[in-house]
Amino acid sequence: MTQLQRDIWGLDTSELQATWFSEGEIGKAAQAGPSPPPGPVLDQPCCSSSSGSSMVRSLLRAIPPVPDKLVVRQRTPRGAWKVGTLCHGRKVSAIAVSGSTHHVYTCGTGYIRVWDESALQAWDKFPQAQLDLQHPYDCVLTCKLFPDERSLITGGKAQTLTLWDLVPTPRVRTNLASTGTMCHSLAISSDAQICLACFKGFVEIWDLQNQILIRKHEVPIYGSRCVDITGNKFWTGGEDTILYSWDLRNYQRLHQYSLQNEIVSITHDPSEEWLLVAMRNSNIMILHTHRMEKFKVIIERFNFFHNLKFASCGNYFVTTLDETIRGLAAPSLQRLFQVQESSEIFCCDVSTDNKYLVTGSKNSATVYQLLY
Repeated sequence: MTQLQRDIWGLDTSELQATWFSEGEIGKAAQAGPSPPPGPVLDQPCCSSSSGSSMVRSLLRAIPPVPDKLVVRQRTPRGAWKVGTLCHGRKVSAIAVSGSTHHVYTCGTGYIRVWDESALQAWDKFPQAQLDLQHPYDCVLTCKLFPDERSLITGGKAQTLTLWDLVPTPRVRTNLASTGTMCHSLAISSDAQICLACFKGFVEIWDLQNQILIRKHEVPIYGSRCVDITGNKFWTGGEDTILYSWDLRNYQRLHQYSLQNEIVSITHDPSEEWLLVAMRNSNIMILHTHRMEKFKVIIERFNFFHNLKFASCGNYFVTTLDETIRGLAAPSLQRLFQVQESSEIFCCDVSTDNKYLVTGSKNSATVYQLLY
């Protein structure tokens, strides 16, 4: 049993319910079972004699304990305090927050607004800048900050994907001519070499360094609402309720998982070991990206908007369901905080320094400072 499994089984029943699935329930994905853990075969002794065991015990006793003050523990937030509002003026359909500069980028129809840190803890500040899109009717539906937070890529209802330089002054670097008219989701590799853009029925694979289209990869037409990338794999899902994994090197389909509900969002933890999949009925499926392991967080409440965002520290993630924000610890799934907003939440992001959580809604973005 892995540490994640132990944490799940140890959950208090007052927390969110988690259900484990056996190998037989994985369906077509169960092409190979999990490999046995390293070590001796069960029912065989580790040592051939009792003297070996005594030697191990004596060595363990000789190891000095590590003082508590020297143990570095990652903190998890215990609450979220509303500190400001960013008046975007139109629906905020995508959002990005920089941890290094604490700039917020609110995206929607016609323009992107840039907010500096002084606006985050205020209610009536003007944006630092406004970046007009190529056409006034273009709409950004998805955006991704590069790992160094010096660049941003946006996609949506437009004929192009737009690559923005953010420093020293935000400006368009280039427009990448896409073959689709509406990009639903974007994903960037951890080394910022590859970008995936998800359209209805296909995924565009871009070389960001050379700004060239590598491949237009066909995927099931109703399995192309969202996309994510982990190492040499990428993942797609959508209305057909099936999560697909693909090999980024030879573009072959690796596995498919029938989740029995529409997939609306996919994201991964910073280690790229675990994948979170949000579904229309509010449930969250958690899958291991290499082993045949998965379990489900059961919420069972139909919703229109379901967003997921993993914190950069990897020990918690944020989920938004219509008007509700929840912070959940990883991997224990303990509820850390919950906030209710007055209107539907369309998008969210957490700064990489884990200081701010920002949500986008009908006309504005709401800024929360995370409390520890």
